[in-house]
Amino acid sequence: MEQQVIPSDYTQYAEAVEIIKHAIERCRYRSAAAVNKETLSLYFGVGKFVSENSRIGCWGTKALPTISKLLQRELPGLHGFSESGLKRMRSFYEEWRTFLIRPTVLGELENHSSEKGTALIHPTALGELDIDEHLLLQLIGQPVNTEFTWDDFVKISFSHHIEILTRSKDIAERLFYIHCAAQNAWSLSSLKNYLKEDIYSNRGSLPSNFLQVLPEAIYAVKATLAFKDEYMLEMVNLENVGEREQDWNEKVIENQIVTNIKQFILRFGNDFTFIDSQHRLIVAGEEMFADLVFFNRELNASVIVELKRGKFRPNYLGQLSGYLTVYDMTDKKPHENPSIGIVLCQDANRQFVEIMVRDYDKPMGVATYRTAQEMPENLRKTLPDIDKLQNLLSENDSKSETIR
Repeated sequence: MEQQVIPSDYTQYAEAVEIIKHAIERCRYRSAAAVNKETLSLYFGVGKFVSENSRIGCWGTKALPTISKLLQRELPGLHGFSESGLKRMRSFYEEWRTFLIRPTVLGELENHSSEKGTALIHPTALGELDIDEHLLLQLIGQPVNTEFTWDDFVKISFSHHIEILTRSKDIAERLFYIHCAAQNAWSLSSLKNYLKEDIYSNRGSLPSNFLQVLPEAIYAVKATLAFKDEYMLEMVNLENVGEREQDWNEKVIENQIVTNIKQFILRFGNDFTFIDSQHRLIVAGEEMFADLVFFNRELNASVIVELKRGKFRPNYLGQLSGYLTVYDMTDKKPHENPSIGIVLCQDANRQFVEIMVRDYDKPMGVATYRTAQEMPENLRKTLPDIDKLQNLLSENDSKSETIR
């Protein structure tokens, strides 16, 4: 007779299943990563072999199609070793050999006589692929790639690598795409979209997690372009608030922004429309108040701005994430994209922000601002006059209406 499972036992069994399931998934991941590394090592070694014999060795122009056909005959059903495949392996080797070869990686080269007495160059062993990370990072010298690791390189497929090599010629740009593809598990089609949109050149400088958490490539690209990393808020003049510096808080800044909301939007971007300040959010009987809420027409999404005095703190992201969760539950329309959150503070360490924001599943970024008295005099003079900007926009709107 089958023993009855009581609820408490079922809970324990369910927890056991989760533990075993995660163990299996980790094992599968490690196995797939190991296979991918071996595959890349093989292709790199074959690419080296093909390169040295086709470029400076004894092979003629018909070598690659002939070798491909013979391989297919010897190993029926073999994939990836067509003439074009061998050329891709050669390209993979030639593009990365400066960084991926250490003296003992592929073994010593030996010369072997062919039937014609010419030298056939080949490695004695197609050993493990290895990388000189120090050399890579030294040549790049850009903060966006300081987190690049060898694991990133071997985590993505050969097809991903070839797509990046084909579409990008700059080493820093290539590593940017490799790192993003590896960390965010981009499919090949997603990678192609990002490369087509050229997000490396067009990406906004705002430190954020947009590329990681926003589901659609085009939407993620638009979000990276919609925000700046620093805003000049000359309409916020704290010298006029009648308070000592240690006494003023975020509310003072918020009041001045709301009072001068048209000016703020001109600085923030023309696609933004103002919705509310101190927007009341209620969930499970608890209420919260979001500082500023906007809507961006290009993104088709609401944007919650949380104002903070002083330097960025990690707990600001947790607070903002909570606002986004409740806002999307209660205020977001079905046709709108996920709402975006921006922490607007006076100072932020970009690299620190990028590390802190990566574990959140809500799209968020951190920007800094300068108030009127914080701007150097020469910078204040270069800022366009707000009244002139407003008149210009009004004229353009009138012309657009006339054309319609």
